[in-house]
Amino acid sequence: MTAIIETIDTPDGPFTIVADDRQRVLASGWTTDAATALARIHPRLRPADVREAETDAAAAARAYYAGDVTAIDGVEVSQGGTEMQLRGWAALRAIEPGRPLSYAEFAASLGRPSAVRAAASICARNAPALFVPCHRVLRSDGALGGFAWGLPVKHALLARESA
Repeated sequence: MTAIIETIDTPDGPFTIVADDRQRVLASGWTTDAATALARIHPRLRPADVREAETDAAAAARAYYAGDVTAIDGVEVSQGGTEMQLRGWAALRAIEPGRPLSYAEFAASLGRPSAVRAAASICARNAPALFVPCHRVLRSDGALGGFAWGLPVKHALLARESA
């Protein structure tokens, strides 16, 4: 498969999107480094080739940054992982903007309230960041916790969504 890659400018820095031949987002993040984005894709889904082209998801990302924080909701993604990871990534998409969950609440939403570390791992392994909004999960004390693309980006996304 040949994937397409596009980098757009955002207030949080350059944002790179990798999409498959059906325009499903495989990976995305605040970087200009294609190798970094590609490395986050599950090996089973990793493309053999990549070419630069426009992605459908870029329009949704631009709309998100223009103030429509729900614009990302309809973007199709493709992820590979365990059954629990897939359930977790689907659950992340159900978290409303401006209403973040704690890692404990996220684990409970998966039916595994004691699996807080597994819930955090699901967030950490999320390749299509923004479109699967793992940034909406916080530590139980309200602290940001981790984010693959840096805590300043996570903070900015959460601030944008709470406005």
